[in-house]
Amino acid sequence: MSPKKLACATFALLFAAAPALAETLQFKAHLTGRGEVPANDTGGKGDLVAQVDTNTHVLTYKVTYKGLTGPATMAHFHGPAKAGADAPPIIAVEDPASPISGHATVTDAQISELEKGLWYFNVHTAANPDGELRGQVKRVVDWASAESPATPPDLHDMPRMPTNISNR
Repeated sequence: MSPKKLACATFALLFAAAPALAETLQFKAHLTGRGEVPANDTGGKGDLVAQVDTNTHVLTYKVTYKGLTGPATMAHFHGPAKAGADAPPIIAVEDPASPISGHATVTDAQISELEKGLWYFNVHTAANPDGELRGQVKRVVDWASAESPATPPDLHDMPRMPTNISNR
């Protein structure tokens, strides 16, 4: 087989195997008034759970909250931004009443931002129009199914340094 045909066959094999590399990434956020910018002293709190299928690029989410100062007026995913920074809305939910559930299609770049913890979820109310609850969306790793780290070498098999080194 010519080098060109071999390269094409290798590329085709890798491309065909790409869907097998897809995975479902899990995320969560705890929503509080302390997470808002600026922070507020609401008694409300909530939680978000989400997942992204890296093959279909579908983000699926569920949000529950309680104890707000009044009915939620809006709710959004925002990004990219680290905790303490603001960013524009990326995904708005249709009905912000708890529980919220939905799905949206995201790009590869947005999946990367999510993996880096650069998105947050915000719930707005009339008393807190800039946001009453906020939580940074963080990736959840299932350590039970994660690969084990390499076994450390046996220290008894390590070469020993000479102990009779003299300073000259």
